[in-house]
Amino acid sequence: MHIIEGAGAWTAPREGANDWVEQLRVPNMSVGTYCIPAGGLDNQSPHTEDEIYVVTAGRARIVTPDSTAEVSPGSVIFVPAGEEHRFDDVTEDLTLLVVFSPAYGSRTGRSADPG
Repeated sequence: MHIIEGAGAWTAPREGANDWVEQLRVPNMSVGTYCIPAGGLDNQSPHTEDEIYVVTAGRARIVTPDSTAEVSPGSVIFVPAGEEHRFDDVTEDLTLLVVFSPAYGSRTGRSADPG
């Protein structure tokens, strides 16, 4: 067992940036927190891993090529590997608990910022 301290908690990003912190990494999954300040831009690229977002704070819209949805605390979003997606119209500081499976970057050799 491992308690993941700080997962899903807001961390103020440096000015003009978003913040990604990986808090757990094992071969078959990784867990981290992604924070986007109100009015911020999400410029992430599609990932090679499946991904689940759990909104722990804030409000925004998630946009994919096929749909758009409003998200708020308690929203759970599944994004399959390779699907383009971004958070748009961030009206309140957005905090996302993120689970990648397998671990982020394990299919490409990357392990840095997924944003």
